[in-house]
Amino acid sequence: MPEGRFPTILFRSLRLRCPMCGRGKLFRTWFRMHSHCDVCGIRFEREGGFFLGSIYFNYGLTALIAAIAYPILLFNRIVSNQVAMAGVVAFSLIFPMLFFPLARSLWLGFDQFWDPRDVDPLAAHTDTIGERTDVERFGRGG
Repeated sequence: MPEGRFPTILFRSLRLRCPMCGRGKLFRTWFRMHSHCDVCGIRFEREGGFFLGSIYFNYGLTALIAAIAYPILLFNRIVSNQVAMAGVVAFSLIFPMLFFPLARSLWLGFDQFWDPRDVDPLAAHTDTIGERTDVERFGRGG
C-alpha cells in the first residue's frame, strides 16, 4: 500500500474501492455502482449530478487520446486517412465505455482528496428503499 494521503486515495481508486476505507467495492456490475460502501457506510454520490464531472473527465481523456493519435497515425503515414479516421471514431465510441468505472472511481477519489469528508453513520447506511435501517433510527439498543 502506498504511503501518503494522495497515493493511498489514488491506489484505492485504481482498484475501484471506497476512497475512505479502501475495502468496500464501488461497483455491482460494470455500469452500476453501489449507493454506499458496505464496509464504512459512506455514500458515494454526495448530491444529485455528482458524477457529471466523471463524464467530463472521461470525455476529455478520450478526446485527448484521439487528438494525439490521429495526427500521429496520419502524418507518419502509418495508415491512410480513412483508416485513421475509422480507428479514432471506433476508439471514441468504445474507450469511454471501457473507462467508465475507472473514471467514476477516480472522480470519487479526487473529490475525497480535495474535499475530505467524515463518515456520518446516520446518513450513510440506507436499506434498499432509501430509508434508514432500524438500528440507525432507534439506536443499537442497550
